[in-house]
Amino acid sequence: MRSTALTVPEPRRQKFLPRNFELTVWGELKPYYDDLLERPINSVQDLEEWIKDRSELDAVVSESFAWRYIKITVNSGDKEAADNYQYAVQELAPRITSFENQLNNILVDSPYKNQLNQEEYFIYLRGILNSVDLFREDNIPLATEVQLKAKEYGRIFSEMTIGVNGRQMTLQKAGSLLEEPDRNYREGIYHKINQRIRKDSLHLEQLFDDLLVKRHDIAQNAGFENFRDFKFKALGRFDYSVDDCIDFHESIQYEILPIVNDLNKFRKKALDLKALRPWDLHVDTSGKAPLRPFEDSDELVERAITCLSRLNPFFGEAITIMRDKGHLDLESRKGKRPGGYNMPLHLSGIPFIFMNATNSLNDMRTLMHESGHAIHSLLTHDYELSSAKRVPSEVAELAAMTMELLSMDHWDIFFENEDDLRRAKIGQLENVLKVLPWIATIDKFQHWIYQHPNHSRVERRSKWLSILQDFSSAEVDRSGLQQYSEYLWHKQLHLFEVPFYYIEYGMAQLGAIAIWKKYREQPEQAIEQYIEALKMGYTRPIKEIYAEAGINFDFSREYVSELGKFVKEELVQLMDGQ
Repeated sequence: MRSTALTVPEPRRQKFLPRNFELTVWGELKPYYDDLLERPINSVQDLEEWIKDRSELDAVVSESFAWRYIKITVNSGDKEAADNYQYAVQELAPRITSFENQLNNILVDSPYKNQLNQEEYFIYLRGILNSVDLFREDNIPLATEVQLKAKEYGRIFSEMTIGVNGRQMTLQKAGSLLEEPDRNYREGIYHKINQRIRKDSLHLEQLFDDLLVKRHDIAQNAGFENFRDFKFKALGRFDYSVDDCIDFHESIQYEILPIVNDLNKFRKKALDLKALRPWDLHVDTSGKAPLRPFEDSDELVERAITCLSRLNPFFGEAITIMRDKGHLDLESRKGKRPGGYNMPLHLSGIPFIFMNATNSLNDMRTLMHESGHAIHSLLTHDYELSSAKRVPSEVAELAAMTMELLSMDHWDIFFENEDDLRRAKIGQLENVLKVLPWIATIDKFQHWIYQHPNHSRVERRSKWLSILQDFSSAEVDRSGLQQYSEYLWHKQLHLFEVPFYYIEYGMAQLGAIAIWKKYREQPEQAIEQYIEALKMGYTRPIKEIYAEAGINFDFSREYVSELGKFVKEELVQLMDGQ
């Protein structure tokens, strides 16, 4: 198998800004924007140099903002980090947004833009034109308010803990206890988690109402009837439409949900239960204790590097470099914000992985996922245009979710016992299918929310429960739990912080299944095509990137059914070994 050689990435060579430039206050940054605004452009060569200098400035700003965000997530109690982040959002971002619009207009009005190499600049120019169409000066302060307000969600959840066995535990850590074999214990944990979230339900409802009003105002200022239509354009969804999302919803409901029902029937029978309850959904069907694939984060990293290196040497080298650079913060702790992410660093080149490990199978899966993102970042580091490295989520999540599936053949690094390995694979594939109806639920709910901006909380709750019912397995008994069900959406960070960014996970999950299916048939070719697709960054439309990976960007019932059946067949083979 061909492998891509990897050395420690060199920071982007700076020609426009000093190498040691550190963004602190606006006064230090403004001269570089003024230079770009005032610089004469008298040829296509001048224009290309201008674009590259602008891209370098973008990389410097982007990396500064990235580190500010990293610092507030690793320690939500860090006052200095919070102040620096707030300054960036309140003082820097609005000014930068205004200048960026002026620069965009210079490019759009330039007589030389049509002389640029269209293959190289097509995606870049498409994005610039879109930004000019959307820009409204009135939306700058509103966008700032929304960004700051949305971060309240992470702060609220980072402070949520429950008492377990005499000690306080984060909700993420407590969630891993739902894998324990003692059913009464699981039920108690389930109630504690949901009761704790309900304590903040009114606070979260008010927060969402405030965000809803501001987002609707932003949409109307930009000339849109509703925020959904505005956000589709703002997200740059050039390569698919609202109708494609509706096709996705229907395909998942009618082709994937029946398979999930079958899995839950098997689960109910295997656990010998009269009723399958929500606290029964994560425990191993063998009745054995949860899998613990590592002791601590150091061991998790070591095993991940070995696992990924077997798949392709480049993959393991990537995580080694990040570890050696100190760009991995993996363990769950109080005061650390929930969730996980890979943060690309467009200037220095070595990304940063953040997560909340609690010694579970899900943690291992999360690191495989975030490693896919990190490897993607490293494969696109050499592009001069920052826009080429700023890949759309439909492609970014394809990189991550595919890595979860491709790495499974080497999970014996984590599980020496054959039975444990089989259990881990079953858990992974169940998760692959079961997450799809939830993704469809969240996305369909968002469509309704923003198309009906004047709805009441009662109407919102009723619609949520209706949509949740449509995508919920009939095999799971939720009777007596409506007080939890009506606020289940509060658990979804994306609804509060990054609206409409969630269906991409589902689209990419289907793509990942397709690549894995190809890997089963032609392993070397599948990995080569996967790497080549990731190397494209965002230099071509989404459908072309998927095609480079050897798969389709397709949400038809026929295609989704084919992929669902493939995963089900793999699961049946694994389950037959129980």
